[in-house]
Amino acid sequence: MSFLLLAACGDSGDEGPGGGSPGGSAGSAQGSGGESGASGQQGSGGQAGTGGQGGSGGTLGTAGAAGQGAASGSGGSFAGSAGTTGVGGTGATGGGENDCSGSTLTPGDSNHTVQVGGVSRTYILHVPSSYSGTSPVPFVLDFHALGGNGSGQKRASGFAALSDRDGFVIAWPNGIDNAWNIGPCCTRSRDVDDLGFAKAIVAEVVDGGCIDRKRIYATGLSLGGGFSHFLACNAADIVAAVAPHAFDLLEESEEPCHPSRPISVLSFRGTADFVVPYAGGASTPPNGCCPPIHFLGAEGTLARWAELDACTGSATSSGNTKLYMQCGSGTEVGLYTIQGGSHAPGPADTAWDFLKSKSLP
Repeated sequence: MSFLLLAACGDSGDEGPGGGSPGGSAGSAQGSGGESGASGQQGSGGQAGTGGQGGSGGTLGTAGAAGQGAASGSGGSFAGSAGTTGVGGTGATGGGENDCSGSTLTPGDSNHTVQVGGVSRTYILHVPSSYSGTSPVPFVLDFHALGGNGSGQKRASGFAALSDRDGFVIAWPNGIDNAWNIGPCCTRSRDVDDLGFAKAIVAEVVDGGCIDRKRIYATGLSLGGGFSHFLACNAADIVAAVAPHAFDLLEESEEPCHPSRPISVLSFRGTADFVVPYAGGASTPPNGCCPPIHFLGAEGTLARWAELDACTGSATSSGNTKLYMQCGSGTEVGLYTIQGGSHAPGPADTAWDFLKSKSLP
């Protein structure tokens, strides 16, 4: 199968419910379902699907039209209170003190550049209108798909509206080669330091803002979801929880995953995903960067995270969600399955309800 990770940018193709057929030109992605409310009530509205299906033969297709979500989501909510303020330590890592005295962030969108190993890297930052700089707020990193960019992910993921509604700060980074380096894939150079880039963004935003250092999260679509998994494996001291969409862990021999602590993970996967097969298996990156990679599959990824987090007992099922609730250090590991769902994001509300209830120990 061709490893085609589509951009969530929607820059080409008109918005609407239409659906082209697969091929080199744009197709439609299936709109995702609605979300569960924060109190366990059924959410209203639908989540817009993103990205069309790309061309075959290892080249990236153009972005497709955005589908219109309509079905109500199920699976319950992920209740929980805000994490407590850490004490002691400095820097952007978990456990540092929340110092708001030097906050310089102002509400609105802004473009930023950080230096990572002598390379200029860029990201978009959104600060909600409710931000006062006097009370610590959560921070989210939202990563785009292969072939996408930060502005496209900002428009498509649904997290911008949630930021304004719930008052958290959010960043949309831009990948080199419009990709992310998760080890064996998918930037053209294996030397791209995207882990350092993510850490540099967190350090800069924490330094200039009033951020709750125990409530820093990652999410993303397709390869961006893969990079969220990568951060959970390699930056669990900084990131409290992750919510990857439309991507799975790779086999251990290709992408070793040894988090420094148990970390909460909720994956969103469609059973009819034609890009990252729900059952797992081999897939070839279309940009010519790398040899084939091998996915564990949706259920395999759930089992692997349950093992890594030392979960006990059986997973409970509620609606779309299968969840291990008895894991190390109070973490949870879950899989939100969209029956018949394609290569598209799950409901952003459900992802955020899960993330916001988690904090670093």
